[in-house]
Amino acid sequence: MSDYIAPHGLSAFAASMFDIKDKVVIITGAGRGLGRAMTFGFAAQGAKVFLAGRNEHVLTQTAIELEDLGAEVGLLASDVSQEDDVLALRDAALDRFGHIDVLVNNAGINPYYLPADRTELEQWQELIDVNLTGVFLCCRHIGPSMFESGGVIINISSIAGQVGLGRAAAYCASKGGVEMLTRDLAIDWARHKVRVNCIAPGFFGTELTAGILNNPHLHEKVLSQTLLGRMGQAQDIAGAAVFLASPAAAYMTGQTLSLDGGWLAR
Repeated sequence: MSDYIAPHGLSAFAASMFDIKDKVVIITGAGRGLGRAMTFGFAAQGAKVFLAGRNEHVLTQTAIELEDLGAEVGLLASDVSQEDDVLALRDAALDRFGHIDVLVNNAGINPYYLPADRTELEQWQELIDVNLTGVFLCCRHIGPSMFESGGVIINISSIAGQVGLGRAAAYCASKGGVEMLTRDLAIDWARHKVRVNCIAPGFFGTELTAGILNNPHLHEKVLSQTLLGRMGQAQDIAGAAVFLASPAAAYMTGQTLSLDGGWLAR
């Protein structure tokens, strides 16, 4: 290792390990929550970010904030569960920046907290369409854009992809599917130098967890299960995503990075 570092010195080596400057990053579900946090994380490292989500107003507000900070930004209101929208997203990003280096499949929903026997087929299908089929469609149509030059796909799963949470059958099934899709794509696309990994967040303070945050009993239960004694923060997800997109993770593919404050360690 010392022979590798010596020509440029320690500081240059450290900087190059996490260098994603001018990389083009598509982030779905970018207007709020974890997606918004990741857009700012990538932009802070000099990446060019293309924002996708269903709410154009929220995307536009996020884009304005990023541009005010000096970031290069593009956006398109799109629904990842709709194939035509995904194709339009790919084309818009290519038109804006000319190439794509990183795809972050973050868009996801969990509007229902129901056991399987009370989950209607339409509710099941809605979660699968967005949380799993949406990831597939984005990988299917945007991933090949990186085949010639290599690239990175980061799928956002959840601890619910590895353990049951109760009253969340459709959500757990969708996130488990994301993790297996990640592994299989890593096998298929390694020959194209496309790395595919997954981040499995625990409980973060977002709109998806508002019900927990507003319920003192549930909030305390979550904190008691989390070894670090707190919910995740924006910088936690941003740092993990930048790491996976950077040269520091160049030998990592087909893996799930659990970002849960120690939840799964128990």
